[in-house]
Amino acid sequence: MSQESEDQYLELPTPTGEVIRVLRRSHPQARRLRLTVTSGGARVTCPKGTHPAQVFAFLRKHGEWLERKLDELHLGAQPPALEPGATTVIPLRGETIRLSWCAGPYPRIELLADTLLLTLPQANRRSLETARGLLQSYLDAQLRKDVSRWLARYCPRLGYAPTVIRVRPLKSLWGSLDTRDRVTLDLALALAPPAALKYVLVHELCHLRIRSHSPRFWTLVASILPNWQEQRDWLRVNGQALKAELHRLVQAP
Repeated sequence: MSQESEDQYLELPTPTGEVIRVLRRSHPQARRLRLTVTSGGARVTCPKGTHPAQVFAFLRKHGEWLERKLDELHLGAQPPALEPGATTVIPLRGETIRLSWCAGPYPRIELLADTLLLTLPQANRRSLETARGLLQSYLDAQLRKDVSRWLARYCPRLGYAPTVIRVRPLKSLWGSLDTRDRVTLDLALALAPPAALKYVLVHELCHLRIRSHSPRFWTLVASILPNWQEQRDWLRVNGQALKAELHRLVQAP
């Protein structure tokens, strides 16, 4: 496949003498260079045919930001515990954002630019349970917003639809389909790039027609998502870190 020659790791020297490895990935639908950082590492996505010199210039321009984000995430270590009042960084829909706290009369959560702001009457240990509930509800809503749009697109094409969509933290799976045609999706997918969530959803929707992983099933998946292998591989590499992030955000230790 041509994708094998497009995907490679680039090494970016830092002013401190260290080297940051960045996964370079070309995408046929990309319109601009895009740099993302998650617990799985750094990745630069670029349009097909982008000259390597342009990619390196882009990385050098954002080198300080990239180094800072990687330091904040403490890659290779367990995610730090969620602390009321303590700002941290989290992945959200494949982007790295800041999670901050502030005091206010009513509990609420809102996204302001690149900051997810938790407002609570008090930032203390007793407010942690409330914060976790707000985070879980917010992530659930974001995931369902994407899923609703894709259901309207793919269900008519497949000729089948699930009876219900359930969203919850899952220990190992990303999604499942039961005998009552109920689809369950892992809440951690709200932290992943939308393309990864789309792959899991399409995977389960295709099972409505073919209840196996036969070659015919994968042909059906590929007819809807030609790049499904790229998204599956991304989840295999980044999945455990993503689930760990979700655990520290919405589940008590």
